[in-house]
Amino acid sequence: MTSSTHTMAPPANNVRVDARTWIAVAAGLLGAFMAVLDIQITNSSLRDILGTLSATQEEGSWISTAYLCAEIVVIPMTALFVRALGQRRYLMITTALFLAFSTLCGTAWNLQSMIVFRMLQGFTGGALIPMAMTLVMTRLPASKRAVGMAMFGLTATLAPAMGPTLGGYLTELYGWPSIFYINWVPGVLLIAGMYWGLDKEKANLQTLIKADWLGIALMALGLASLTIFLEEGNSKDWFESSFIITFAALALVGILGWVVTSMSRAEPFVNLRLYGQRNFLVATMLSAVIGMGLYGTSYLLPLYLGQIAGYSPMQIGEVIAWVGLPQLFVMPFVARLSQKIDNRILCMFGLSLFGVSCLMNAYMDASTGYDQLMVTQVIRALGQPFVMLTLSNFAMNGVAPKDMPSASSLFNMTRNLGGSVGIAMLATALTNREHFHSARLGESVSLFAAATQARLDTLTQAFISRGMDAATAANQAIAAIDRIVRRESFVMAYNDGFFIVAAILLGAIVPLWFADKVKSPGGAGGGGH
Repeated sequence: MTSSTHTMAPPANNVRVDARTWIAVAAGLLGAFMAVLDIQITNSSLRDILGTLSATQEEGSWISTAYLCAEIVVIPMTALFVRALGQRRYLMITTALFLAFSTLCGTAWNLQSMIVFRMLQGFTGGALIPMAMTLVMTRLPASKRAVGMAMFGLTATLAPAMGPTLGGYLTELYGWPSIFYINWVPGVLLIAGMYWGLDKEKANLQTLIKADWLGIALMALGLASLTIFLEEGNSKDWFESSFIITFAALALVGILGWVVTSMSRAEPFVNLRLYGQRNFLVATMLSAVIGMGLYGTSYLLPLYLGQIAGYSPMQIGEVIAWVGLPQLFVMPFVARLSQKIDNRILCMFGLSLFGVSCLMNAYMDASTGYDQLMVTQVIRALGQPFVMLTLSNFAMNGVAPKDMPSASSLFNMTRNLGGSVGIAMLATALTNREHFHSARLGESVSLFAAATQARLDTLTQAFISRGMDAATAANQAIAAIDRIVRRESFVMAYNDGFFIVAAILLGAIVPLWFADKVKSPGGAGGGGH
C-alpha cells in the first residue's frame, strides 16, 4: 500500500481530531471559497476592466468564459493529480501558481493577456473546490463530517453571493487590479495550512505517464466546448451562428468520446461509473439545479438592481450581502439536524424556501428596492444551507474511500455546469421575454389610444413649462413614454427569469425522493467498502 492510498482511508469514528487536521481542512475550505469567489468577482468590476483594456462588453464576456472553461476541465483531473503528487504537494503547487496567475491578471496590459491569465488562473484554482470536499471526507471521522460538510456548503453558497459585493467594494476603493491581488491573503494562509496540516506523501509520477490521456483530451474538448457554447450562445444568437454550432458539435463529440473511453478502461482518470449509483446520480442532478439557482439568482439580481433601480456596485453589494450573512448562523444548526432527521426532508425544506424566495422576486415592479428584496434574500439564505449540506451527504453516502476524489470532482463539476446552463438560459430568456413584453406593451400604448394621448399632453405641457419649444417638448414626451415601456418590459422579463428559477427549484423536489434515506454521519462508511 503506497503512502497516498494509506492516507486516503478515513479515520475511525471515535477518533479525536487533532488541531493539525482541522487546520488542513480549514485551509482547504478557504481555497474552495477563494476559487468560487473568483468566478463571480470580476462581474461587478467588468466595466472598469474593459475601460482599461479598451474592450467591448461582448469581448469582455471571454474574461469569465476563459476562467470557467479552464476550471471545469481541471476539476475532473484533480483525482489523477492527487494520485500522482499527493494531496499536500499538489495543493501547495496549484495554490502557488494560482497566486502567480492572479497577480498577472491584475497587471494585464490588453484583453488577450487578461483572457490567457484568467484561463491559467481557472486551471490552477479549479482544483481547490473538489479538493476541499475530498479533505473533509478523507481526513475527518464520520462523527465530525457533518460539521466539515456544513463548512464546505458555506463556501459554495456564500462565495457566489459575496463575489460581486467584494468586487464592487474593492474596485471602488482601490481600483480593479485589487480584486486579483486580494487572493494573496487566503492563498498564503492556505499554503501554510497545507504545509503544516498534511503529512508528506511520496510522489508517484508513473500515474501521470500511464494516465488515460486520450480520455483527458476528449473530456477537456467536450467540457470546454460546452462551456463556450453556454456562455457565448445568447450573445451570438445560438444556432444562428456557425461559431456556436461548431462548439455544440465539439462538445457532443468530446463528451461522448470521454464516456466511451472511460467505460472501456479499468482505471479511468475519474470514475464515471459513480453515476450508476442512484444516490450519487440524484445528488449530482440536484447539484446542477442548485448551481442554476445559486448562479442564476446571483446573475439576475445585480443586473436588475443596476439597470432598473440604478444602484451602484456598493449598493448592490449591500442587498446581496443579505443572502450570505444569515447562512453563517443557520449552517451549524443544519449540521446538527442532518444527523437526526432524514436528509430528504431537510433538502425538500431548503428547496422550498429557495424556490419560494425566487417566486417572491417574480412579482417585482420598477420601484422594488432594498427593503422588499432584503426579505427574499433572507428567506433564500435560510434555505440554501439545507440544500447544500444534504446534497453533499447524498453524493458521498456509500462511496468507497478510493473513489472519494472522483465523487468530489464529479459533484462539483456538475454544480458548475448547472451554473453555466442556468446563466445561459436566463440570459436568453431575458432577451426573448423583453422583446415579447415590449411588443405587447407597445400594442397597448399606441399613440392613438386616448390614455396615451392624455399622458403625452401632460408630459408635453410639463416640458414646455421648463422652457422648451412645442416641437421639442412633444418629442421629449414620446421619448419619455418609450423609456417607460422599455423599463416595464425589462422588469417583466426579470420577473419571468425569477419565475423560471423558482419553477426549476420547486420541480427538483420530485427527483429528490428517488434518493435513499440518509442521515449525516454516513460519509464514507455508508457501504462503499
